[in-house]
Amino acid sequence: MTTLTIRLPDSTAQRLRTLARSRGLSMNKLIQEMSTQAIAAFGAEARFRTLASRGDRAAALAILDRLDSAGEEPPD
Repeated sequence: MTTLTIRLPDSTAQRLRTLARSRGLSMNKLIQEMSTQAIAAFGAEARFRTLASRGDRAAALAILDRLDSAGEEPPD
């Protein structure tokens, strides 16, 4: 396990303490959870970009069009 020291503006640190307290977490656990979420999002974006670079642009746009159409409200 690594210990990491970070510098934050006082207002940001206070808001993080408030957030941690409201979730019943320690600051350490809150930062661990937020870091895990950020890493997961970065990995998902990287995988998406890799797949997109190999994909068929026209087919992808057609799928998005179908999704847009499926989510539309029926006319009154």
